[in-house]
Amino acid sequence: MKIIKKHLDEMYRAYAASSIEIDGELNLLVASEEKGYPCYAYSGKDFSHRYTVWDNGGGCMSIIPIPNRKNEFLAVRDFYLKESPSSARLVWGHLVDGEWVIETVIKLPYLHRFDVWDVDGEIYVVGATIADLKSSKDDWSHSGTIYYGKLSDVPTDGIDLKVLKKGLFKNHGYIRHMVDGKPRGTFGCDQGVFEVIPNKDGEWQVNQLMEGNISEVAWCDLDNDGQDELMTIEPFHGNSMKIYKFIDGKYTEIYTYPYEIDFAHTLVGTTLCGVPSFVGGVRRVDSELFYIQWVDGKCKETIIEKSVGPANVAVINLKDCDLIVSANHTKNEAAVYTVLKD
Repeated sequence: MKIIKKHLDEMYRAYAASSIEIDGELNLLVASEEKGYPCYAYSGKDFSHRYTVWDNGGGCMSIIPIPNRKNEFLAVRDFYLKESPSSARLVWGHLVDGEWVIETVIKLPYLHRFDVWDVDGEIYVVGATIADLKSSKDDWSHSGTIYYGKLSDVPTDGIDLKVLKKGLFKNHGYIRHMVDGKPRGTFGCDQGVFEVIPNKDGEWQVNQLMEGNISEVAWCDLDNDGQDELMTIEPFHGNSMKIYKFIDGKYTEIYTYPYEIDFAHTLVGTTLCGVPSFVGGVRRVDSELFYIQWVDGKCKETIIEKSVGPANVAVINLKDCDLIVSANHTKNEAAVYTVLKD
């Protein structure tokens, strides 16, 4: 594989990485977590056209396009771990006369991760608070909660959130897990890994998959045996990354990332040039962006770039290439990496 980097922008404390189609054209999205800083969309040839989604923003943890709706997304804004009380909120972004309008959907203290699912034709929001209450940045005495609720046609009508699971400390990790073409949500916290299974007409399920102090999670059928492997960052903002395989009824460790790391922060399961891959990022020590693939019967890691420190990445699979959108937090940079076959 050949990987070509394009520097999109300097962006202080770049944090969220995503993408959205605007009138059929791919736009890359990168937003800062710093108060008063922007979110930009990049489009056109070589993504050289920059458009401001918001200017005076901040606290953006993630941006998710709304399924089956044109030019609309939801995003977390105003999440600041060191602020108490929390002003975190879910916002609705939509285009009006060619300009982005950002409106509050719901306020939820310490809302950190969320997703938007199409559940058999109904649109649902699932979200997780990292904690329900904090007196300071380092106060972890209160647990977080997983919520869900149906999204209305006009998101500013609000969401009737229901509690799905309480008592999850350092409730930090989340990834969408597609199973038989339908979405599930996998969450990581100090109590372990939990998977949420939606149900349009009945009770939603929450299953505990494993115990442990888990900060981040991702899924990928790395060895092409028909069963997804689970990759984790451990513990909270951790110094260890592992891959687990489901063997004899339980998740068993088969790989540990071999390099010294600190503040590992992002993982996704995807394909690169059609090859199943985990892509991830670490914010301290070597601050690397990397991928892992199954080579000659074992997991093999490859460093894409050091000294960038991704907070979050998003991978987009296109017909002729793949794109890794990276919010390079340590380097204060928005970047995209194009992955091509040799």
